[in-house]
Amino acid sequence: MNATEKKAAYNLADYNSERTSFSWKNIESKLELGKTKGGYNIAHLAVDRHANTSLKSTLAFRFIQKDRSPQDYSYSRLKEETSRFANVLRSLGIQKGETVFSLAGRIPALYITALGTLKTTAVFCPLFSVFGPEPVFQRLHKGEAKILVTTSALYEKTVKQLEERLPFLRYIILSDLEEHQSGKVLSWSRLMKEASSDFKIPPTSPEDPALLHFTSGTTGMPKGTLHVHKAVLTHYITGKFVLDFHQGDLFWCTADPGWVTGTSYGIIAPLVNGVTSIIDQEEFDAMRWYAILEEQKVNIWYTAPTAIRRLMRMEIKPREKFNLGALRVILSVGEPLSAEAVLWGEHSFGIPILDNWWQTETGGIMIANYPSMPVRPGSMGKPLPGIEAALAEVTEDGLNFIKEPGKQGHLLLKKGFPSLFRDYLHEEERYHKCFTGEWYLTGDLAKKDSDGYFWFIGRADDIIKTSGHMVGPFEVESTLMRHPAIAEAAVIGKPEASIGELVKAFVVLKPGEPTNEEMKLDIIGFARKHMGPAVAPKEIEFIASVPKTRSGKILRRLLKARELGLPEGDTSTLEQT
Repeated sequence: MNATEKKAAYNLADYNSERTSFSWKNIESKLELGKTKGGYNIAHLAVDRHANTSLKSTLAFRFIQKDRSPQDYSYSRLKEETSRFANVLRSLGIQKGETVFSLAGRIPALYITALGTLKTTAVFCPLFSVFGPEPVFQRLHKGEAKILVTTSALYEKTVKQLEERLPFLRYIILSDLEEHQSGKVLSWSRLMKEASSDFKIPPTSPEDPALLHFTSGTTGMPKGTLHVHKAVLTHYITGKFVLDFHQGDLFWCTADPGWVTGTSYGIIAPLVNGVTSIIDQEEFDAMRWYAILEEQKVNIWYTAPTAIRRLMRMEIKPREKFNLGALRVILSVGEPLSAEAVLWGEHSFGIPILDNWWQTETGGIMIANYPSMPVRPGSMGKPLPGIEAALAEVTEDGLNFIKEPGKQGHLLLKKGFPSLFRDYLHEEERYHKCFTGEWYLTGDLAKKDSDGYFWFIGRADDIIKTSGHMVGPFEVESTLMRHPAIAEAAVIGKPEASIGELVKAFVVLKPGEPTNEEMKLDIIGFARKHMGPAVAPKEIEFIASVPKTRSGKILRRLLKARELGLPEGDTSTLEQT
């Protein structure tokens, strides 16, 4: 296949043409949303729609168990199981808009819970299985949880001690309990056995609440971000254009559904596009991951910078040890991906790793590097068709839009796309502060080059003001990562009276490298040579690991709080290393 034929094979073959002609109404028509009573219901579009066609025998989910043996769910089987759970919820009195939570690892019951809940028009909220009692309590309480699906081990370890503090919680369903323990603690298997596999999805409007995701805040309480069923349009089209789903593809999203990526792209997007999702029930293990890519013949792999950085630190040449010929697209999301990581992907797999940008609040991918377009290593890429992104100075008088290439500003998205969040739960004022007129203020800073590629600078509250310069931590971290001894780096601004803030870098060295003053001076010299003395770090501190969320975001605010002896805020999503 020559270059022209290869480009034509992509779903997004001509970016500029697609942006010009794109319409969300056309996507609604393509999905025939007005022709079924299920309407916009995510579970109808993701499961039942396919189970009633020739795709009924196609695998929807393949769960890879600890011994690497598969546990398979076809679209037909998934329809039956999710309908059973929908009937369970109905029998327990769950009504439209009430919340059903999960607290479990990547087991079938979690995914069936998600889709079965959506069928009933109740709201689904996933929690990380590694959360301790207090983060679980905060989310269950704030979300007014009516039902929690979890495991016996997590119930005993985490949930049982919280029951008296959760008056809203009516039932706890344990996925591995054979018989009901009490009138409140129920057996998943018994409930499912007694439920019918036929369920009629009620009429679902585009604005019916569907998904609740909690995102960490700088204070002690997380924010509850609410999304509606119409968000499925974004899940569908990003699956087409960014992930480049084609019929017969095998897709692996490594994210846990406790993080928004694991729900939007680990559950919904592949199902709406009728492809097969691989789900590994175990945690990160480099050789296991490479083996799964080979054994399952994965075509599209969506992972996080944390995993990529771990793989980069290992002396493994994947194409020499594994047959990865089926792998067509690799993507990453979470923390921005450095140019070095993008190029490492091209060297290690024969294809670059495509970075993309979005937030819990946007519900789906907004800006991306696309398989059909030239990649600019280190860039966020270009906005999705149907998404209008802009840069502006935000002042008390309003927005001053920036047209000049290379000039940084606040990244804004124009309202009107279907997956934009509809509320911060019980925080109406905080929600409204995110908008100015027709624009959503993302809280991120970026710049745009003359060809329309966006480049991430940093969170607005992470920006370092030093000697009159505005320094983005990611820019400094990316440069430090090019030093041959550095495995990871995180940068903060540290108050310094004479210059405002000095740039301080926390550095993880590669195994065997010395943590001495000579190495610090070498790193500072390297940074000054490549960035100039005004921007380069003035302090280096060696650490064993960089604090990150499980979704791969560097917790710079946590490093800064520790450096200055301030409260650490919400650390419930902190990756356990």
